[in-house]
Formats: sequence, C-alpha cells, structure tokens
Amino acid sequence: MSTRPAPLPAEPPHDDTLGAALGGAARRERRKQARPGELLDAALDLFVEKGFTATRVEEVAARAGVSKGTLFLYFPSKEELFKAVVRESIVGRFDEWSAQIDQFPGSTGEMLRACYQAWWERIGNTRASGITKLMLCEAGNFPEIAQFYQHEVIEPAQQLIRRVLARGVASGEFRAVDPVYAVHAIIAPLMFLMLTKHSMGACVPNAADFDPQTFIDHQIDGLLYGLCVRPALAVSASPLPSHP
Repeated sequence: MSTRPAPLPAEPPHDDTLGAALGGAARRERRKQARPGELLDAALDLFVEKGFTATRVEEVAARAGVSKGTLFLYFPSKEELFKAVVRESIVGRFDEWSAQIDQFPGSTGEMLRACYQAWWERIGNTRASGITKLMLCEAGNFPEIAQFYQHEVIEPAQQLIRRVLARGVASGEFRAVDPVYAVHAIIAPLMFLMLTKHSMGACVPNAADFDPQTFIDHQIDGLLYGLCVRPALAVSASPLPSHP
C-alpha cells in the first residue's frame, strides 16, 4: 500500500472577471467624483471667454467630455452652474482670508500689503479675475445673478476690508476714515487691474511693459500714505516777511 499523500486537487483556472469588474467600477466612481470639478473648470473657461449670455451648457458639457444630460445631473441650470463656478473660484477664499486676518502678527500696514498680494495670487492673476468683467457687463440683464454676486462676493469682500481698516484705527496706525469710501479706494486699483487684464489692455499705453506687481506696490504705498497717522506738520513761528 502506498503511503504517499494524495495529490492536492488542482486549483481552478484563475478568473479575473470579478477583479476587472471591481476595478472598472472603481474607475467609474473616481470619474464620477471628478466630473463636477471638470465641469466647473470648463465652465469657468467659457464664461470668461464668451460671457454668461453667449455660453451654452452644451459647450460646457462638450469641453468637459460629458453629455448635456450629465451636466444637468450636477447643475440644474446655467445660472446654478455659474453660481457654483463663483463659489469654487472666489467665495471659497473668504474663510481662509478671514482666518489669516485674525492670526496676522504684523502691523496693519503689513496686513493690507499681504491682502493685496494674496488677492493677486489667488484671484487677480488667475482666470477667476474674468468673472468681474462678466459681472460688470451682464449683471444688469440678470438681476438674480447680480443679487447673488452682491451677497456672496461683494459684501463679504467689503467686510474683510472693513475689518482691516478697523484694526488699523483701533491700533492707532490709521486715521479715522469713512469706511464706506475707504473700502472703495482700496478696491478700485484691484478693479483696474482686472479690467486691464481682460478688457483695457489696448487702452493702456505701453501695455506690454505694464507690470501688475509694480502697480500693486505703488498703490499700496499711496494708500498707506493716505491712511496712516502722521505727525502734525510743524508750523513756523517766524513772522511773515514784511513788504516795503
């Protein structure tokens, strides 16, 4: 009688159908999760290139590589798509900037300079700056969008600037100024930069030599000269010269 152990049963042939199916499902899920971001990216490009009115949802869907029906699964209208673009590219910065203002260790003048720099890096020097031109051109025809932009962009931005001004006044660095008009004085150079980038480049002499960073530095210097408390000018006690 043989004492050798019985041979092990042969393994069934390996079938990777299940693994392939699971891998395909995972890829489809990742693709599905990426679609909103791809749609927002395509929509931002087209809104900046063509404006709100001329941009069609079919174009956005085609640029993102999906069908129009797929776009409407995520964004039920062009207006909602635009709002999502604004929230993604601009509104999402405000909480971050608010926290930075709360934690900023330097002077208020340094804070204002840092705010300008952060705005240029995160908004002004990106595609998102084209949204400002779009709003200036088309908000009058779309009251709902104009109200949305006022509520979610303009008002929070102005509130952040008022906080900077209030900090400077409270610390004795800034003069007591009317915050309504001071806010506009701070925003105006930023608006000029965005319009120069997207509309007015041909109207700026030697536009090719125009350096936005140098412009920002000059604007900050001028604003701080106007805002900062300065010693009172000394008045000469010498009598006025007499005329013969």
